[in-house]
Amino acid sequence: SYLNLEFNHTGELLATGDKGGRVVIFQREQESKNQPHRRGEYNVYSTFQSHEPEFDYLKSLEIEEKINKIRWLPQQNAAYFLLSTNDKTVKLWKVSERDKRPEGYNLKDEDGRLRDPSMITMLRVPVLRPMDLMVEATPRRVFANAHTYHINSISVNSDYETYMSADDLRINLWNFEITNQSFNIVDIKPANMEELTEVITAAEFHPHHCNTFVYSSSKGTIRLCDMRASALCDRHSKFFEEPEDPSNRSFFSEIISSISDVKFSHSGRYIMTRDYLTVKVWDLNMENRPIETYQVHDYLRSKLCSLYENDCIFDKFECVWNGSDSVIMTGSYNNFFRMFDRNTKRDVTLEASRENSKPRAILKPRKVCVGGKRRKDEISVDSLDFSKKILHTAWHPSENIIAVAATNNLYIFQDKVN
Repeated sequence: SYLNLEFNHTGELLATGDKGGRVVIFQREQESKNQPHRRGEYNVYSTFQSHEPEFDYLKSLEIEEKINKIRWLPQQNAAYFLLSTNDKTVKLWKVSERDKRPEGYNLKDEDGRLRDPSMITMLRVPVLRPMDLMVEATPRRVFANAHTYHINSISVNSDYETYMSADDLRINLWNFEITNQSFNIVDIKPANMEELTEVITAAEFHPHHCNTFVYSSSKGTIRLCDMRASALCDRHSKFFEEPEDPSNRSFFSEIISSISDVKFSHSGRYIMTRDYLTVKVWDLNMENRPIETYQVHDYLRSKLCSLYENDCIFDKFECVWNGSDSVIMTGSYNNFFRMFDRNTKRDVTLEASRENSKPRAILKPRKVCVGGKRRKDEISVDSLDFSKKILHTAWHPSENIIAVAATNNLYIFQDKVN
């Protein structure tokens, strides 16, 4: 099952990570003269095993191989670079193409066996011969042994020299060239673990200012930190929190206010956060409340008890912006995902399922009804399938192409071509 999705900076490639520690990269097909509408189909470009299962003998713990996050680095030459992480170890991978091979070695024969030096009478000039395209993935760096708790986020800095990795209690800053040490920039671990009241849930660098980053917490708060202010960013420079509406207070308030994802807008002016029931957009200049709140599946408010019992209330949904920051997308249950248009305030529920995934099928909006009479095209809140959840989605950086990870399938949808 696909656990993570990310388009690279041009949108030509889509990387996915799965439970088995594999990374699969899809490449968008080039437009051909005779089939102009085929542009936009993504085919497998490269598959490689990024992480293997390990065992921590000190703690007698199995370290799963599943990929928690993938992040592309901006492309600087013909090769592609990406970071992938499981719970403990971040790896930097280089993905490159080879379509030529050298022939005519002096010290080896064509099969690669060493030649007898006494038989070599003339110098050969090697030549490059064309061969079938090969895509090779090689691990360039392994950043290990820096996290006691599970890594939940990695984020590449806009200086392209550093990146950060965050776990429940700490955030570390790494230089891409240095694998054996990192710099601890946030540490919220209390001296006495019994006093622990919150954990870090996600962290991200500002898209343009390399000194600024945000991290979210299980208490529903967001802290903006500035690395120029002090080496250890324990004192945030901004603190975003919405006061709770006392009329909504319940046993589940604290759990559902935990933020599962935080994302800067491409412009760097806004941050978006996802909690269990809503998506919120915050203006960096206003800390006391979000400027926009979108209800993702408000009909689940009455179902929190059973969602708590089946552990779904702890699901971590992610959220993404489109390329122009005008539409946001996030997932829900029953293989539904939601889109909110920030300008028109219109929203839509779509379904990623086998039935409507025939090529060039048009997605029909879905509606969920609560109690009372059900119209024929609506689905009742009681018949939603909570085992089918869309936690991860991705949006092409410049076009209306989206990728949605359902339980065992990856769906890619795009705008209809007229």
